[in-house]
Amino acid sequence: MKKFTLFLFALVLSFGASIAQNSDNKWAIGVGPGIDYNIEIDHTGILGNFYVSRYLSPRFDLMLDNRMSFSDPGIDVFASLLNLRLKLYNDDMAIQPYLFGGPGYMWDNDESDITFDYGAGVKFPVSDKTSLFLSASYVNSIEGWHAGEPEMGWTDEHFMVTSVLEFALGKPKDEDGDGVKDRKDECPGTPPGVQVDEKGCPIDTDGDGVPDYKDDCPNEPGTAALAGCPDRDGDGIADKDDECPDTPGLAKFNGCPDTDEDGVPDPKDKCPDTPKGCPVDADGCPLDSDGDGVIDCEDDCPTEAGPASNNGCPDWVELDLSNINFDFDKSELRPEAKAELDRLVQTLDASKEYEIVVGGHTDNIGTDRYNMGLSERRAQAVVKYLLMNGVNNAYVGSNNYGEEKPLVPNTSSSNRQKNRRVEFEVAKARK
Repeated sequence: MKKFTLFLFALVLSFGASIAQNSDNKWAIGVGPGIDYNIEIDHTGILGNFYVSRYLSPRFDLMLDNRMSFSDPGIDVFASLLNLRLKLYNDDMAIQPYLFGGPGYMWDNDESDITFDYGAGVKFPVSDKTSLFLSASYVNSIEGWHAGEPEMGWTDEHFMVTSVLEFALGKPKDEDGDGVKDRKDECPGTPPGVQVDEKGCPIDTDGDGVPDYKDDCPNEPGTAALAGCPDRDGDGIADKDDECPDTPGLAKFNGCPDTDEDGVPDPKDKCPDTPKGCPVDADGCPLDSDGDGVIDCEDDCPTEAGPASNNGCPDWVELDLSNINFDFDKSELRPEAKAELDRLVQTLDASKEYEIVVGGHTDNIGTDRYNMGLSERRAQAVVKYLLMNGVNNAYVGSNNYGEEKPLVPNTSSSNRQKNRRVEFEVAKARK
């Protein structure tokens, strides 16, 4: 009974140690039957096995292994072994081989001594917390002498086969609460409530690298920059928000282009080729304020109708004006000359624009120098009269020719009278 009491004491100590470490989920207990073959006496007995194991790393466990052999009276054996288990497997294997060995202490028929063992086994996972272990080991220990035959020494040698169910203690950690234990969780920081796969990683239905809980388009591969949505035309606007998903466009037009840059997107632009910079209407067509067919940005007179041949401005009208004649050696205007000029002023007042160039002339009496000055005074007299009556100076000019350009030959008095004149060389206006 002494050895059985020692076995129970070691079992209680081992179980107590495992309870103290429940929180880290790295402890387990194993219990089960076995067979003990005592090589020295060629005897087979029933074996009881109980151990506590501690996870050290993916390759090693440390075990406090307690074994009691129930044989003939007086031959009971109790061994407590500190074994290191070398795992030759990965957790996903169905059959998981391992090696083990280590030192210990054995009690046998009031004898005790240091011992050691070594062996091999196979693990069969049953569930996350339960596994079946089958192992075989050699235990070498106590040396002594046979009773009544002191000259005959002996050494207890045991070959033990065990069948053990191992139970993981405590609840395996699942810090992110996704249902995949931390040791198998490849994505341990998954937010609460997110659906995960068997590896503990968020589901990514379309395989675009953006998990469904962050993916605005979970069934279509897209880019992380667009929250998992595709962008066929590459304009940076997700197809779901792009009114022109196959043509690069602008965000302000919901992904549609504005080819002529007139502020009206192409799908709504009835005039998509408007010259850049031209003002347009709501349909994207250039404005033609005067309705003359020449768009405002190409119309020199955008508020006056005119032909395209004249850049949208009204055509010039040639003015039919009579010559202004002067007395001999005079530059003063005659009454009839003023009347003629008054009619010209009325015509020009009704015009939007006009051009007038006044040319002064003389007959051939006198020197060239004198006649040149006289022709200038005559031209200036007409210009002055027009300006005094409201004709714009910007559109009036003058030339003087003296006797160089007679209207008719200076061969008679009447001809010379015709040559003492002012002509309107350029005289045109437009309404």
